[in-house]
Amino acid sequence: MEKRQLGKNGPMVSAIGYGCMSFAGFYGKTNEAESHEALAAAIDMGIDFLDTANIYGNGVSEKTIGSFLKQNPHEFTIATKAGIHRDPETNIRGFNNSPEHLRSALEKSLTDLGVEHVALYYIHRRDHNYPIEDVMETLIRFKDEGKIGGIGFSEISPASLRRAHAVHPVMAVQNEYSLWTRLPELGLIQACKELGVAFVPFSPLGRGMFANKTPDIAKFSDVDFRKNTPRFVEPNFSANVKALEPFKKLAADMGTTTATLAMAWVLAQGDHLIPIPGSRSAKHFREDVDSAALKLSADNLAKIDKILPVGWAHGDRYSDIQQIGAERYC
Repeated sequence: MEKRQLGKNGPMVSAIGYGCMSFAGFYGKTNEAESHEALAAAIDMGIDFLDTANIYGNGVSEKTIGSFLKQNPHEFTIATKAGIHRDPETNIRGFNNSPEHLRSALEKSLTDLGVEHVALYYIHRRDHNYPIEDVMETLIRFKDEGKIGGIGFSEISPASLRRAHAVHPVMAVQNEYSLWTRLPELGLIQACKELGVAFVPFSPLGRGMFANKTPDIAKFSDVDFRKNTPRFVEPNFSANVKALEPFKKLAADMGTTTATLAMAWVLAQGDHLIPIPGSRSAKHFREDVDSAALKLSADNLAKIDKILPVGWAHGDRYSDIQQIGAERYC
């Protein structure tokens, strides 16, 4: 497995990481045994970078990783996040970047993971009650205490990144990025490259849209994240399925799978990109990993761009409620 650097001064990690949100059932039912099987397969495939968050199943994802590590000690590079919380009485989602909340969340994450240190700690969403410079000071204290190795942010703007980086080097920024979500190209990927910050695309396969088998929206459970996402709601969904047909044909003509080609495209957008596909299945994850060996030519990239030009997707990537917290900058 090819290695890429997690930020200018960070560790070398597998060019493809493992997004562990699926361990908490966001895209369908799963169990610990299935998740452990996927983690074991990841090790076999040379994957050593795991991405999780305290909000994924209210600790389920982190605990699943922790129980695996207890049974199968392995030196994964682990990233986790905090900053999103739900009011215990109303269950309404909000954001909290206070020093007290972030410390409490970090301590719980370390306990659930069964580790004393994580390589990368993200602010999952910004809480604008706290200037990003003040939040950086909180994270720097965690780093000085040896609890985290690097600082990251999720779903922020290039301007916010520059403000944070002026206080202390940021190791990584994580935003949604794929062939149907191209917003980071309007400044964020470039800012990361300039500053020596790793860019970590989540949902690089369009939440399953670029899987070899088209998602069946009729079978989405009530807790499936995609159920109310505009791109998976009719008539947008059918329009997106139709638009993808030429891309699927291109993949077949190239002797590869739709998922592998879509992931190879993400990897080709810069050597500072480290995508983190997520899958409940070891088999499906292997197809994602195969993309690291697929090197796309300029002609390949031009064909893909012609088939799926910027802005081709029907519908927003988030509903109005899901969008809250993600910074807009264009």
